[in-house]
Amino acid sequence: MTQDSMTNPDSRTDSQSTDLERSNQTSDPLVDSSIDTGQSGGSGGETRTVIESRDLDVFYDETQALQSVDIEIPAEKVTAIIGPSGCGKSTFLRCINRMNDLVDAARIEGALNFEGKNVYDDDVDPVVLRRKIGMVFQSPNPFPKSIYDNVAYGLNVQGIEGDYDAIVEKALRRAALWDEVKDQLDSSGLDLSGGQQQRLCIARAIAPDPDVLLMDEPASALDPVATSKIEDLIEELSEEYTVVIVTHNMQQAARISDKTAVFLTGGELAEFDNTDKIFENPESQRVEDYITGKFG
Repeated sequence: MTQDSMTNPDSRTDSQSTDLERSNQTSDPLVDSSIDTGQSGGSGGETRTVIESRDLDVFYDETQALQSVDIEIPAEKVTAIIGPSGCGKSTFLRCINRMNDLVDAARIEGALNFEGKNVYDDDVDPVVLRRKIGMVFQSPNPFPKSIYDNVAYGLNVQGIEGDYDAIVEKALRRAALWDEVKDQLDSSGLDLSGGQQQRLCIARAIAPDPDVLLMDEPASALDPVATSKIEDLIEELSEEYTVVIVTHNMQQAARISDKTAVFLTGGELAEFDNTDKIFENPESQRVEDYITGKFG
């Protein structure tokens, strides 16, 4: 799982480094052995909820960024989060793996459950949580290391044992990058193209085998060809992972997602439904106005 802003030597603080070192020295579960992230869902074709928020409010000092957000995100599906700038999309995404903990002004109220456990309970270790919920950011941010070491970075930091050669190859194959880089694994990740760098970051995120992959506008800085590859990859990844993606591109959301959440100004979740329903026959007039370009 990626912990880009927490593990990048250029960006992490001493306190964040201490957290990581503490986490590496222990093998504590998210809370205790009763938390089973491999729990099975209901019978038949019932979809299991993996992430759920209830009355979730987020404040930055006195400014409210999210208002009473209730949502249930299904396992092994692609859920897109769309809405105009400043509506709280990325704030919600960062609540899921507690990246907002790194913002001093942030205050979270309500519940955000991962596999039935509120991630903001006092007994939850956010470092361990982020092993289970990986994240890919808007701009590609490979480390100034070799391609191999970029992918293996999370394995080393988290103290994961195993055949690193096999794990790195598997991650690069999953990220649809292996065939392009298999003969240059010792080359710097910074030498890759923008699209390749983003797929490298995805490989780095999935190498530790998380349960959930969060993606914050992962294709916004890429050209159309690279964007198409990322979209194809997201659809493939959803067969193994729960993917939650923030995007400004409504056409992209319509192409790749199973469910779509529409956030509107003021941090309100205006509607959440199957993607086809959102784009073809939304319940809310405000959502229809946004979808059809009347504002936003």
